[in-house]
Amino acid sequence: MQPAFEVATILNRYWDKANEQLKLNGWQWRTLNAVRRCRTAELGGHIDQCDSCGHLQISYNSCRNRHCPKCQGQQREAWMEARKADLLPVPYFHVVFTLPEALNQSCLYQPALVYNLLFSRVWSTIQSFAGDEKHLGGTTGMISILHTWGQTMSLHPHLHCIIPAGGITKNSIWKFTRNNGKFLFPVKALSKVFRARYVSSLRKFLPGEPKCFFESLFKSNWVVYAKRPFGGPLQVIEYLSRYTHKIAISNHRLTGISNDTVSFNYKDYRDKGNKKEMTISGTAFHPSFCAAYITQGLCTHPALRHIEQQNQTNCIAGYPGAVAQ
Repeated sequence: MQPAFEVATILNRYWDKANEQLKLNGWQWRTLNAVRRCRTAELGGHIDQCDSCGHLQISYNSCRNRHCPKCQGQQREAWMEARKADLLPVPYFHVVFTLPEALNQSCLYQPALVYNLLFSRVWSTIQSFAGDEKHLGGTTGMISILHTWGQTMSLHPHLHCIIPAGGITKNSIWKFTRNNGKFLFPVKALSKVFRARYVSSLRKFLPGEPKCFFESLFKSNWVVYAKRPFGGPLQVIEYLSRYTHKIAISNHRLTGISNDTVSFNYKDYRDKGNKKEMTISGTAFHPSFCAAYITQGLCTHPALRHIEQQNQTNCIAGYPGAVAQ
């Protein structure tokens, strides 16, 4: 079903005003320009011909930009196929690590540093808990995906992690986490360890920041959320693919465009996930959309294959009843 409104329509309608009022860098303007011209005559086109009847159809070229809401379908499918080889035939957990609001300023001005530390400190935390005999006593794996925005296109950096419900011991034997894989790790403990390690690393990379800045990071709990285990490997891939090539806002969420405003739907997770509508000015849409851009040089969904190929084979061999995918 074709959406009633498109992001490209908004960008084109308020393009001149945005040029006059907004101060964006060249990379942001190039991205906006690609999205607004996607599948139009400005990018040229090509002719498709049916092998059976000879029917000709002219199609306009896609921009293939990572932030375009019309160019994610094929990339999503390709990513799904590539990730199937990384999964084990075991249950998985979905764990989310969220950075506190106190780091928002740092996210805006030093995004590469903040987000790279997020990946590394989360993995370091998961490694520690997996290696602890109280929780697992083995080596586990993780695939992680960075999201920097919330439903209202506001800054909300968090890391989605897919973690198997077990790992391999030193003897290359598969071992489930507690309760036969129905419980991963205690989230409150994960939160405290993650916060301590992240702040410790941040102190080393930002020696010029005042002491009160780092102290403020300990005044609030860092949210770590773990969902119940998935049904199996295929469900993991399907679920994860919703996040890998997701952009700030899809065309289907847009509900209205007027001369001065833009309206869209969003889920209010503070109100039990109820769907609501938000209206912002047309020119405010451009910087909000840009705020959710991927930092240049940073990939938001690296497949962290922390179980090496040899260990992955051992995992499959050591898991009773497992069938290699």
